[in-house]
Amino acid sequence: MCGIAGYFQFDNRQDNDRRVLERMIWSVRHRGPDGFGFFRDDTAGLAHARLSIIDLDGGWQPIGNEDKSLWIIFNGEIFNYPELRDDLQARGHRFATVSDTEVIVHLYEQYGPACVQHLNGQFAFVIYNSRERSLFLARDRMGIRPLFYTVHNGSLYFASEIKALFSADSRIPRQLTPEVLGEVFTFWSPVGEETVFAGVKQLEPGHSLQVTPAGVSLPQAYWSVPFAPDEVGLRSEDDYAEELRELLVDSVRLRLRADVPVGAYLSGGLDSSTITALVKHYTGNPLKTFSVTFTDKVYDEAAEQDEMVQHLGTDHHRVECSYTTISRIFPQVIYHTETPILRTAPAPLSLLSGLVRQNDYKVVLTGEGADEILGGYDLFKEAKIRAFIHAQPGSACRPQLLKRLYPYLALSPTRSADYARQFFSTDADPADPYYAHRPRWRTTSGTHLFFREEVASRFVEPDRALDRLHLDLGGLDFFNRAQHLESRLLLANYLLSSQGDRMGMANSVEGRFPFLDHRVVTFAGTIPTAYKMKGLNEKNILKRAVRDLLPPRVTQRKKQPYMAPDILSFFGDGEPDYLDYYLSEQLLDEAGLFRNNAVRQLVAKCRKKQRQGFRENMAFVGILSTQILWEKMVKHFRAETPPVLENVKVVS
Repeated sequence: MCGIAGYFQFDNRQDNDRRVLERMIWSVRHRGPDGFGFFRDDTAGLAHARLSIIDLDGGWQPIGNEDKSLWIIFNGEIFNYPELRDDLQARGHRFATVSDTEVIVHLYEQYGPACVQHLNGQFAFVIYNSRERSLFLARDRMGIRPLFYTVHNGSLYFASEIKALFSADSRIPRQLTPEVLGEVFTFWSPVGEETVFAGVKQLEPGHSLQVTPAGVSLPQAYWSVPFAPDEVGLRSEDDYAEELRELLVDSVRLRLRADVPVGAYLSGGLDSSTITALVKHYTGNPLKTFSVTFTDKVYDEAAEQDEMVQHLGTDHHRVECSYTTISRIFPQVIYHTETPILRTAPAPLSLLSGLVRQNDYKVVLTGEGADEILGGYDLFKEAKIRAFIHAQPGSACRPQLLKRLYPYLALSPTRSADYARQFFSTDADPADPYYAHRPRWRTTSGTHLFFREEVASRFVEPDRALDRLHLDLGGLDFFNRAQHLESRLLLANYLLSSQGDRMGMANSVEGRFPFLDHRVVTFAGTIPTAYKMKGLNEKNILKRAVRDLLPPRVTQRKKQPYMAPDILSFFGDGEPDYLDYYLSEQLLDEAGLFRNNAVRQLVAKCRKKQRQGFRENMAFVGILSTQILWEKMVKHFRAETPPVLENVKVVS
């Protein structure tokens, strides 16, 4: 794991130099504090900040091929690199290191852009061909590792984080895009390749990109999340469960490959407990686990964590998160997310990765991704109940099932039967391609009224925005359509970004995701809907796959999604001093995004009664995070001048 950055000049008359690379990579030094590497010629510059995990002595980057015509910088891990290396050596390739990075460059020599099809990993990499004067950029199938780019003044700049792009040249425009802000305040994340910053794009998951002196090509998709139409009856539930277990065991084994110790997150829920149990029963890896607890018992899962720790006998470490802890670190969290967020959930995860680093660990396994691919979210359960009601709209008892949704919420929309019918649009047609997501989007869109009219007028309707994803939903039922969209939209652009990569790498910690091995994802797409969620029993196949490894209380427990206190974290005794600054009339006017009166009334409402509904929670966190982002990345952003760098390798 590490951070990468660099540039490509479309002609040789630009003034990019080594100092540009140093500024860029210094801004993401938290991603790789173990050393820096540089390559530069008349066309391109590559920079690397290293977090040493594999081949501690020889894995310095950039790495070249035998004749030094190809150079690579790489962020991530290739888990099947030993097998790929053996095959490449048999084909005549000669290696100078035992790192997974060098495997990629030889794989590119052998297969060209199709090299990505051979990789099992989480990656963002850039390969420079010094003979052809071209770049090849690629990102992993699920979007675990980020890669951003922008074109300015005759050069392409690319990096693991947006702040590195802005550090390259102070003249690169920095402004928030209303259309994409509208997407964040609807879907919780940007759509597709767009970011909230005008002119800055991300390479989408499962995509690659070619750059030559003639310009930047259109990104090419090499993989997409597969969900197949149901084929019920061909296999039994136990057959699916057995194959899922075999795939997960191999995925976990691969993700334990490292030259440093590997730990695991243990939240007490099914997903992280599954991963930890597989480590315990199928590998010889020592078990050190980490969790976050909350002083607010509504969010706390300490009892469940303790049960799993005792069951598996792990060496467990935990950090406690309070309201004031969240508000204290929130501005720094937003500096790392580089996008507005509507919930505070990333903040406790930042504390958790900090705990990992304090224990001298760099790598942890996590259960992220299981809900999306195996049908775990209440969103899917909600859609199933709504479709069940729609099939018999006159039924008096079917709507009662809505009461089984969201029992963990203090202000649940199911507390009133009439309100629940309206909230969940039980008369909507399940044939709608976005059927499952409409209630969530409608609720989130209630935050739009806080925007100034000239900003909100540029928001795009959800269906038009989603056209950019080019989703192929033909032949899928509403459940599989919901999974597909959740995987393409929320998973990559929010969960794996703001809650995953950014919070881990802020503390120089790499997360690894066994459920997101592309073989597991592909297999999960073939499981019939009726097996994924049997009745209202979510993740039925996963529970069957591990029922002999976990206590019944874990597999039978009602799902409680990971959440953190929102408005409660910012008001009351621990109200942070910065609140009046970021939400002041002056800063609101300077940013020009939100209606001053509406924000002032919301703050007064929160100070009077700290527990608010969905819209107010999302609006407050979204407004505050947007104002922080604007202040840090637009108004006051300055590229840091790095000191004389230590632990540097220059290969040009």
